[in-house]
Amino acid sequence: MERPVEPDLNDLMGRLGYRFLDETHLRLALLHRSYQAEFDEPGSNERLEFLGDAVLGWVIADVAYHRLPDDPEGRLSDLRQAVVNTHALADRAREIGLGGFVMLGHGEATGGGRDKDSILADAFEAVIGAIYIDGGDAAARDFVHRHLAESVEEMIPVLDTVDAKTALQELCAQQGHHAPHYETLGEGPDHDRVFTANVVIGGRTLGTGRGRTKKAAEQVAAREAIARLTH
Repeated sequence: MERPVEPDLNDLMGRLGYRFLDETHLRLALLHRSYQAEFDEPGSNERLEFLGDAVLGWVIADVAYHRLPDDPEGRLSDLRQAVVNTHALADRAREIGLGGFVMLGHGEATGGGRDKDSILADAFEAVIGAIYIDGGDAAARDFVHRHLAESVEEMIPVLDTVDAKTALQELCAQQGHHAPHYETLGEGPDHDRVFTANVVIGGRTLGTGRGRTKKAAEQVAAREAIARLTH
């Protein structure tokens, strides 16, 4: 079978915001095992993916440690997992358009492989590994910060919401109350929307919260309800 056209590495480097000293590292990061098998390449991106996974975990752990200086280990782990899970990394890869550059075998390519979460996430990690090999830890750290720092900030209030709502759910069960439910409304234009959430337990509103997102408003409401039930 005829080989597909090689990916435009110069275009991709512009999207990544990093210019490789040795472009063979980037090419290898894009080379899926299905392409390796079909076109008899000497290697695939799996080793770089392994390295990139470790580098990514280290950088995000460092960010979480300094961003949340008073939080316990479990919460730091939750934040890291929320940022580096397969779905989250695949979304970052889609933002870059990485799927259009991944080198796939014919079957994988025609089967929708360019938009598979697992392939995109693996390629994203392999790119991080390639940057680490090519430019060292500073270059890899800079890439991760530029492409994932926003994800860290977005996930912190989400984790707060999960923690507060879970805690309230467990507290209600312990005290024999009905399970809480939330009534949330948004007001204002899309660019300046404010949400108000009421948490209702057994027909009584025990907490009210406001926030820029539905989850943030429910977080505040859940914390207020916890305060009422424990004092």
